[in-house]
Amino acid sequence: MAESSLILSSSQRKQERLESGLPDSLTSRRYNLALCGTLTYGLAVNALMVYFLYGPLQQMASTLGWLGLLLVYLVPTIAGIVIANRSTQPLVSFLGYNLVVLPIGLMLALVVPGLPADIVVKAMGLTAMVTLTMTLVAVVKPQFFLGLGRTLLVALLVGLLAEVVATFLLGYRGAMFDWFFVLLFSGYIGYDVARSQAYPKTLDNAIDCALDVYLDVINLFIRLLSILGRRD
Repeated sequence: MAESSLILSSSQRKQERLESGLPDSLTSRRYNLALCGTLTYGLAVNALMVYFLYGPLQQMASTLGWLGLLLVYLVPTIAGIVIANRSTQPLVSFLGYNLVVLPIGLMLALVVPGLPADIVVKAMGLTAMVTLTMTLVAVVKPQFFLGLGRTLLVALLVGLLAEVVATFLLGYRGAMFDWFFVLLFSGYIGYDVARSQAYPKTLDNAIDCALDVYLDVINLFIRLLSILGRRD
C-alpha cells in the first residue's frame, strides 16, 4: 500500500525529528499516550468505516470503477503522508494523518466485509499479537531495531520490485511474498516504535510516529488477510 511512499518520503523528516529542539516537549507518559491514542483513533475509524460503509461504497465502486477508486485512495493518501511528514504543527500533522486513515478505511470497507468473518477475526487477532509483541521487544531492546533501518528499507524496495515482476511478468500468485512482507512489517513495527522513543517528545512527533506505526500495522493486517484467505 502506501508504506513504501511513507518510508521513502519521510527519511529526511525522521532525521529532522531527531535533531529538533524541545520547545513543546511532553512528559514521556503524555507523549506515549498521545502516540497510542492517535494510533487507536485511526484503527477505530477504519473499523467503523468497514462496519457501516460497505453498502454505500459498493454503489460508489460501480459508479467510479476501480480506476477511479484507486485515484480516490492514492491521491489523498500520498498527500496525507507528505503533509504529516513535512509539518511541524500538530493540527496540520493530524490533518495529514486523517488524509491517510480515511482512504485506507474506504479500501478496507470495500474488501473486508466480503471475506469470511473467521478470517477477519483471526487476522485482527494475529495483527494485535504481533504488534504487541514487537512493541514490547522494541521497548526492551531498542538498539537492536534502531540498527535495522537501512536493512528494512532495502528489503522493502527489493521485495516490492520482486513482487511486481513475479506477479505481472511471471504470473506468480502464491503466498511467498505475503509471508515475506508479514516478517518485514513486523520488523518495521519494532523499528518505528523504537525510533518513536528516540525522537524529542513533542505532540507533533507523537502524531507523526503514530502514522508510521499505523501504516506498519495496516500493511501487516492486509498481508495476514491474504495468507488466511488463501487457506480458506
